[in-house]
Amino acid sequence: MLDDLKIFIAAANKNSLTQAAKSLNMTIATVSRRISALEQALGCELLHRSTKGLKLTPMGEDYYQECAEFIDALDQRISNLDKTLHSLSGEVKILAPTNLGGGPLDPFWQQFISQYPQISLNIELSNRFQDMRETRADLAIRSGKMPNSSLIQTSLGYIKPILVAAKHTSFALPNHINELMHCPSIVSDLFVDWQLVHKNGEMRAINKQHQHLSNDMNVSINLVKAGAGITLVPESMVYKAIQLGELVQVLPEWHGQKREIHLVWPDRRSLSARAQLLRDELTQFLHQQDWFEKPH
Repeated sequence: MLDDLKIFIAAANKNSLTQAAKSLNMTIATVSRRISALEQALGCELLHRSTKGLKLTPMGEDYYQECAEFIDALDQRISNLDKTLHSLSGEVKILAPTNLGGGPLDPFWQQFISQYPQISLNIELSNRFQDMRETRADLAIRSGKMPNSSLIQTSLGYIKPILVAAKHTSFALPNHINELMHCPSIVSDLFVDWQLVHKNGEMRAINKQHQHLSNDMNVSINLVKAGAGITLVPESMVYKAIQLGELVQVLPEWHGQKREIHLVWPDRRSLSARAQLLRDELTQFLHQQDWFEKPH
């Protein structure tokens, strides 16, 4: 009915079906039919039609006075929203896991704001599940198995967890997976159970007592750097440390179960041009990283 009211307001303003049709980019027949349908729905005549043009009936005048300002304001708000959605100037809010959004993605954030200084990033990091509608976020990066939901989701690819240790330790690094049981180990709460996969597809569950536990992977990595043991963490978090020689990969033919990385956004909200740009740039960045595996 809102669209029909808009047509009625246009006809009343132009005092002509022909001019209303032209302003709305419609045919005269369509404008006439839609106004007749509105009159039928309201149960009253809104316009007197004659060769001299259109004239509001008393009921038509009442509806015009009641609705015209509202329709104009709504059109203005829609126009403003359209400009906001298509503008590359403004804010983009994105949710991300702490262990990916901070550290591995630091170069991306720097690169993005350098290339697009007119876009303001609102980055919220948390390892807790956050409702996108409550946080009013444009995009969210999520890892692991995705639940069925009304969110639009796309798979970006995978990150595999790997075993790492300090270059110099007080214990001998294992050469075989069976020796892993006798090495001191450190875990974060996301990787307490070590389910390892061999490059040939063989799977092994390593059920052992760990010496240290933390709810923060960065703490686990720092303990490893101190020589306290071996840990299983996403390759994205230790890739740089391995390149710098601070850590070494242990049993490189084995890795943890890959964690799928998704990008999600609300299904009922159109992505702004800024959010689309961030999505595309982030996808391209991840697919260029050695620690990231493209979707199959």
